[in-house]
Amino acid sequence: MKSNSSRNLLAVAVGIKQKELVNAMVRKFLFRGYSVMLFHYDGNIDRVIHVSAINQTKWWFAKRFMHPDVVVAYEYVFLWDEDLGVDYFDPLRYVSIVKEEGLEISQPALDGNRSEVHHQITSRGRRGKVHRRTYKHDECDEDSTGPPCTGWIEVMAPVFSRPAWRCVWYMIQVCLSYSL
Repeated sequence: MKSNSSRNLLAVAVGIKQKELVNAMVRKFLFRGYSVMLFHYDGNIDRVIHVSAINQTKWWFAKRFMHPDVVVAYEYVFLWDEDLGVDYFDPLRYVSIVKEEGLEISQPALDGNRSEVHHQITSRGRRGKVHRRTYKHDECDEDSTGPPCTGWIEVMAPVFSRPAWRCVWYMIQVCLSYSL
């Protein structure tokens, strides 16, 4: 492996409707030295080699094209949705926080002032670099041990360490619409 080769991979299932967001995401990650893999679910492709399968999800593509042995060179795999803004996101800083916190599966939090938040656990906490639980009305408290209060990730932008991806890949069920 060359010394300047990427140690992290961004993989996104994409369609033409989100072209501007995808372009911004790809530029940001490429600028930070990441490898990028795009899977097209709408059949719109250009002169570059693409993988296209109409009406498929990122999990469908991941199960078929991202076997752990294929992506073993990458320290982290970012398997993101296409509709995420990255204006305020720094991939290198994110990986440094993930390493510092010892996270094997993670997801960047949304900024509640800049994004629509559907699940409170996806919203960035005000204290600390990471949060591992959320408090929601009467459902979650300090003794909570299960979803959606703890141990749960809404899978819009999951990030997997190499060992975690090896484990998760075997759990992906391509016959389900959300797969996990």
